Amino acid sequence: MDQAERLRHKMMAIDKISCKTIAVVSGKGGVGKSNFSTNFSIALAQLGHKVLVVDMDIGMGNIHILLGKSARNSLTHYLQGECTIQEVIHQDTYGIDFIAGGSGMSSILRWSDFMFERLIFAFNELQKNYDYILFDMGAGATEWSLQFIMAVDDIVVISTTEPTSVTDAYSMMKYIHTKDESKQYYVVSNRAFTIVEGQDSLQRLATTMQRFLNNTIQALGVIPEDMQVRKAIQQQKPFKALYPSAHASKAIDRIARIYVNGLQDEHMAQQTHEPFLSKLRNLFSKGRA
Repeated sequence: MDQAERLRHKMMAIDKISCKTIAVVSGKGGVGKSNFSTNFSIALAQLGHKVLVVDMDIGMGNIHILLGKSARNSLTHYLQGECTIQEVIHQDTYGIDFIAGGSGMSSILRWSDFMFERLIFAFNELQKNYDYILFDMGAGATEWSLQFIMAVDDIVVISTTEPTSVTDAYSMMKYIHTKDESKQYYVVSNRAFTIVEGQDSLQRLATTMQRFLNNTIQALGVIPEDMQVRKAIQQQKPFKALYPSAHASKAIDRIARIYVNGLQDEHMAQQTHEPFLSKLRNLFSKGRA
């Protein structure tokens, strides 16, 4: 009973934490999701916020590659008790901190109680130190990754202007909608050849969501196709840092400002969800029952 009481007090303390959690998702791979996560995080940091990026694309994560860093310790190493949470965090990389994903977490059902408690402990501690924790999810949705997506405060969906990508983005949101109809989606059109083309794709998504799911999306903006982005990837550096004046960099800056100054405030005023870790514990406990 004493342990349960201590846990209740700990969860009450978690409820008071103001850290914002964001899941960046896509309906399929190849749309620039991880590149967006990396550079969006840098843009948030440049606005004065403390940001942590967690690579949740387990086994195929590439955040550390985009940052040009090696990652000796990963989230998997921490969960298996091989290192501390501080040893997993790679600090002050282009103004942000990041955690690499590693491999070996193919199913939440295989997690031990020890691993799950370490997960909860880690994010309890991390939320005290950051304004934003951004989860770069793998493309599509698996049962365990959906637990994270359902628990976070905000979901950012990345699509391109290609019809198949727009369809996949809608399918992803539809799938999440079947689990929680109250979820709000922020959508970015990436690698658009023109701004009009990107805006048209966002409008198609908005119309489809409204017509078939009676739900709305919040369009964060359009990121243009930019050769500077490809050059930055080849050099394993974020384009925001390497080419701050590039069209894509300016678009990321606008998106970060819109999110922080506009849509975020509106969403926070309406949000009545239980906090991230409380929801995560509840969802994961059900999945492991």
